[in-house]
Amino acid sequence: MHTDFIAFWKQTLRKQLETGVTRTPPTSSSGAAWLSGWAKVCLIVGLTLYLGVGYDAGFIRINAAAAAYPDWVWQCLTVFGDERVAFALALLFALRYPRVFWALVLAALIAAAYSRGFKALFDTTRPPGMLAAGTFNLIGPSHTRASFPSGHSATAAVFFGVLIYYARWTWLRALFLTLAVLAGVSRIAVGVHWPVDVAAGLFGGALAAWLGAVLAARWPGPATNLQAHVAVVGLAVILAITLLFDDGGYHAAATPLAVLGVLALGIAGTQYLIRPWLGYRRGS
Repeated sequence: MHTDFIAFWKQTLRKQLETGVTRTPPTSSSGAAWLSGWAKVCLIVGLTLYLGVGYDAGFIRINAAAAAYPDWVWQCLTVFGDERVAFALALLFALRYPRVFWALVLAALIAAAYSRGFKALFDTTRPPGMLAAGTFNLIGPSHTRASFPSGHSATAAVFFGVLIYYARWTWLRALFLTLAVLAGVSRIAVGVHWPVDVAAGLFGGALAAWLGAVLAARWPGPATNLQAHVAVVGLAVILAITLLFDDGGYHAAATPLAVLGVLALGIAGTQYLIRPWLGYRRGS
């Protein structure tokens, strides 16, 4: 029975992946236009701030303005840039939209190389490493090094950028774009990044999202490859489990993170284990 179920499970998931790929068109000219336009705006904003005023331009003003809102708002927004959150959210649609999931994986790899590569290259000092305590609003953990670019901003831009690329409605694209930008701004609000860092992170993430979608269209095979899909889903499950007990230092977001973890694990368990098992039992 064990061997029969494994064979049935593989066959069922392969069919679901093949069916899922047909739900999403491989390319989207309007989605690409949104991402390219977004990336251009971020590049212009970042260069204007840096060349016109300096690397720390705008931080104090934005950080002070953000302090007018409750800390929990910024903590809940900033965790959108947590890689664990991105993968947990991806579990909600990974099996139904495997092409989107595959594009997200490729985009994440590109963005990780961009973000971590430039962090290592420049190793710039963050606000807590330059400004005296009490002169700005610091929420959550303090970081002092590897400021440029903002990794959280890049992660948020990748996740929401891929969704922007494939979304069919303008209002939904506008919503995703707003969430990504707010996640970036939250890095200034919590006091750990300069505005230039955020602009650079959003720029790199938007480009990575576009490249990931383009590569997924030209190299679609892994989207329906069961072994590759299950391997990445397994990693996402592990990351989702950590949300149950690790809030990343943003304690006000602990409950939303735990709820997301439970939801992601529940959906993944239902889609990848419970439904195939029930189908097997009905057919046996």
